[in-house]
Amino acid sequence: MFIADSQVHLWKDETPDRPWLPGARERMKLNGHRLEAFTHEECIGLMDEAGVDRVLIVPPSWEGDRIDYALEACAAHPGRFGIMARIPQNKPEEAKAMLRDWKSLPDIKGVRLTFHRPQDRNWMIDGTCDWFWPFAEENGVIAMVHAPVWKAELGAIAKRHPGLKIIIDHMGIMARCVDDAIGYWVQETADLHEHPNIYVKVSALPGYSTHPFPNQNIFKYVREMVDKMGPERCFWGTDLTRLLDHGLTYTDTVEQFTKHMDFSQRELEQIMGLGLCKCLNWPVPADAR
Repeated sequence: MFIADSQVHLWKDETPDRPWLPGARERMKLNGHRLEAFTHEECIGLMDEAGVDRVLIVPPSWEGDRIDYALEACAAHPGRFGIMARIPQNKPEEAKAMLRDWKSLPDIKGVRLTFHRPQDRNWMIDGTCDWFWPFAEENGVIAMVHAPVWKAELGAIAKRHPGLKIIIDHMGIMARCVDDAIGYWVQETADLHEHPNIYVKVSALPGYSTHPFPNQNIFKYVREMVDKMGPERCFWGTDLTRLLDHGLTYTDTVEQFTKHMDFSQRELEQIMGLGLCKCLNWPVPADAR
């Protein structure tokens, strides 16, 4: 099976010439991330061990909007990594120039926007990011969006811009919701299935359950999402660095879907990689189609 992970953060250690944003360490601890660097060399070793063909790098917020290390990973391991790049969402002209420049970089598959932190939570509704949606549609920029409280707004954007692909992070679940408390957020997201240009990451699942692995108590919510959206629009992902220090392996995160859930072979092929790569226009080997 061709396997592509829809979210992994890679980063270097903090140094004076590579500072993290203020308060980054506290937020990392709160969200369960490891604090030491997670390098592309370590990631490739874990990918090979778990049978993961590709990883979509989501540059971490604590490094600001820089993507240089993600580009380094792609250059070091051709075909194994792609990037959902970060942009200065509140600086339209600077961001547009970056997006135009990136058209020549095939490893950049789209951008990741965040609307969940204190500084950017209202940018979807206060006009700050109104520039992005028409620009992205016109220029074929795919948007990965973390905006758990703005589902209706995302639906309205998808309707106004049918040529824009929007990928919703982590089934649209609010941070630190667990067990049956995720049901409300999952239903909100699944109800957006009527918009064919909306896709969903069924990602970071162990972090949303207090039950022992394989976290069977939340399988019904994954099934609800896949049944409504369709397997072609649901993308497996790990957010791996939130899991490695909690007794789970990369192989565990793969097998949570391939061995413990009741998906058909066809569903799994789409969820585990083919759907993501098709959405991102990221060609896969002929024998994996």
